[in-house]
Amino acid sequence: MKKIFKIFFLIFFVFFILWIDLPENLKDKYNIPKSINLFGFKKEIKINFGLDLKGGSHLVFDVDARNIKKEDLKDAVESARDIIEKRVNFFGVTEPVVQTLKTGENYRISVDLPGIENVDEAIKLIGRTAQLVFMEEKIIENKNASPSSTFVATDLTGKDVKKASVVFSQEDGKPQVSLVFNDSGSKKFQEITKRNVKKPLAIVIDNQLITAPIVQQEIIGGNAVITGNFSIDEAKKLAISINSGALPVSIKLIEQKNIGPSLGQEEIRKSIYAGGIGLLVVLLFMISYYGKLGFIASIALIIYGAISLAIFKIIPIVLTLPGVAGFILSIGMAVDSNILIFERIKEEIRKGKSFDIAFNLGFGRAIDAIKDANITTLTVAFILFNPANWEFLPQFGIVRGFALTLAIGVATSLFTGIIITKRLIQIFYIKNKL
Repeated sequence: MKKIFKIFFLIFFVFFILWIDLPENLKDKYNIPKSINLFGFKKEIKINFGLDLKGGSHLVFDVDARNIKKEDLKDAVESARDIIEKRVNFFGVTEPVVQTLKTGENYRISVDLPGIENVDEAIKLIGRTAQLVFMEEKIIENKNASPSSTFVATDLTGKDVKKASVVFSQEDGKPQVSLVFNDSGSKKFQEITKRNVKKPLAIVIDNQLITAPIVQQEIIGGNAVITGNFSIDEAKKLAISINSGALPVSIKLIEQKNIGPSLGQEEIRKSIYAGGIGLLVVLLFMISYYGKLGFIASIALIIYGAISLAIFKIIPIVLTLPGVAGFILSIGMAVDSNILIFERIKEEIRKGKSFDIAFNLGFGRAIDAIKDANITTLTVAFILFNPANWEFLPQFGIVRGFALTLAIGVATSLFTGIIITKRLIQIFYIKNKL
């Protein structure tokens, strides 16, 4: 029963990996599902290419910290980074990379926008402050002149907005921005409308008057509508800006690089070509030098490549050109464990031991060296990835992409080199006496 379960699990695992690794065009051609949909959980399985492979724009913003206290600067920059990421996601960019960079006492925010077409609109949206303020009318009494009026800010701001969305007027069909306030904002809005019945209530965004409707009655429930001569795109951008909040610091675009998708496709083609050649050379070397054992190791190497690709799709990994380089490098490193094991086996055979005994001794004595070598590589990959964003280590996405794919490749090679290769030799070499 246990053996049948193992065989069933192995068959399921193989078909699952093959389904994940199958190219998207073949899935489309034969109507094969491209996503996991299980118990309400849905996840699309695909390779996400980074900026250098998919095309798009790389933007760098300089942070103006003159009006921020030194002790609050780091938190303000991180908050700005989070807000920018929200705006980019609302804008419809998939897999954006937004990160903070520090040089000395200067902060910068880099933004990678893969696949984006309208870069100028994205830049405007990213840098927008979007400070929403509700203002009420105040009458100023003059002794020698007629009373005048002005608008003064209330304590109701964009921070009190729970959600902003685009709606359409039932009267003329024009786009509007609907506001839903949180609990605190609802109470403030009710009080403001109560004391301003038959008076104008101005809605100001970025010091610009958008509209000043007359309050007809006290509004209960925490809902409001911003009207104006908006196009659909303008209403959408306004809603996005309000949803993501105001930037706590001022930013200025200082660098912009645009990459065309054709260049990215060419790099993908070259990377696949280079990876195929590298894999073929490794396979030929293993088979020519170790014979039947090398052939088994080559099968394990192909399985390694399939599992690694499946991991890239499932997580998913944003695959950049340095990331592809890390994966190609890990292909060569994946055979290290096999070479160590096979050389240990040959040493034991030269001492006069049978293959069965030499096989067990070779695996047992090579494991320590394999673990040490791979742990060292994983440590270097961890340092390059810099998950804690330490200032004295690399903070660039291209370095992190290389480190991440290298780490996944090394970890997968440990599994295939020690577990899969051993099982394949036991099944096809020892039992069948090939």
